[in-house]
Amino acid sequence: MGHFQLPGIPPRTCDDYWSEFRHCKSLWNRFHNYYAHGTSPSCGQWKEDYYSCREWEKNPGPETKESLQQSERNREAEQKKFTPVWDLRRDPPRDWHMPLHQGKSPDSQS
Repeated sequence: MGHFQLPGIPPRTCDDYWSEFRHCKSLWNRFHNYYAHGTSPSCGQWKEDYYSCREWEKNPGPETKESLQQSERNREAEQKKFTPVWDLRRDPPRDWHMPLHQGKSPDSQS
């Protein structure tokens, strides 16, 4: 994981897990997920992580810690599976300083 962790502190606050669970279950998010992916979102892991986080606060043990950290690693790996829609630039275009369509025909796609 790329985040600095103190030994007895969960990766996120427990309220973060609950907020993510509530957002996941929201009508808007379910609609968006169904529209974008054709399925309803799976929200159970957020709820499990919330309860694990609360357990960690009461009784910080290695099993609970590993469970939460593994869940975070799984989320990071899931995010890396998606390729960006746009190619990211390393430098600005050569003609970035020119007004739009300066010297280009209206039919030009570049």
